[in-house]
Amino acid sequence: MLSPDDIAAIADELAEADRTHGVIPRITARYPGATVEDSYAIQGVWRDRMIASGRRLVGRKIGLTSKAMQQATGITEPDYGVMFDDTVYGSGAEIATERFSNVRVEVELAFALARPLAGPGCTLDDALDAIDYAVPALEILNSHIELEGRTIVDTIADNAAYGAMVLGTERRRADEIDLRWVPALLSRNGEIEETGVAAGVLGHPAAGVAWLANKVSQHGARLEAGELILAGSFTRPMWVSRGDEVRCDYGPMGVIACRFV
Repeated sequence: MLSPDDIAAIADELAEADRTHGVIPRITARYPGATVEDSYAIQGVWRDRMIASGRRLVGRKIGLTSKAMQQATGITEPDYGVMFDDTVYGSGAEIATERFSNVRVEVELAFALARPLAGPGCTLDDALDAIDYAVPALEILNSHIELEGRTIVDTIADNAAYGAMVLGTERRRADEIDLRWVPALLSRNGEIEETGVAAGVLGHPAAGVAWLANKVSQHGARLEAGELILAGSFTRPMWVSRGDEVRCDYGPMGVIACRFV
């Protein structure tokens, strides 16, 4: 395991990369013995520094919950990161590309919690009971660590590559719609690039919320009422550049659009 000094130094590097929109060498190339627990410790130091600087935590993101994403990254274990209030956009937003590194977009559902959710032993039914509503969302990936050869240790330390999210406006309770069958048609500049259905996330998108409650319990935490949880992508990531118009049609859950400027 890494020493506290190493963990703090890497968190400093990532904070500077976030500030300058830069990319640092892989952690696992420099510290081959780094573990998943080390990476969550790095993320935790970085998170606490962001909160101390005045940023407000509004939720968490889950990654690598679908076969599409696992195959795209070569990583087979889900992970999570945190989301701050200054990373949330509404549909129709113009998004400054320069804020991010290695910019890609994923298709997801987000869940707002009506009450706290804790593990261990949290089930899908527990998660559904705690969820207030589901809303479509796009996640913008933002990688501060070089992509080639990256492992889950690198990704987790880099706040699981989270950059921002774009929220739709259509909200549905879990008893109003079969969330497994929410579709997505993801387009860039008018051409469909990716399609998927929400059941690609662990068989049910809310299963990711249960996984997260159990995972954060290992770190002495729980999911709180009011938090937004990004449940994981059910398409592969789509690369975007300045000038791209992005649109995703979620069928009965509406459309999200944004433009990268």
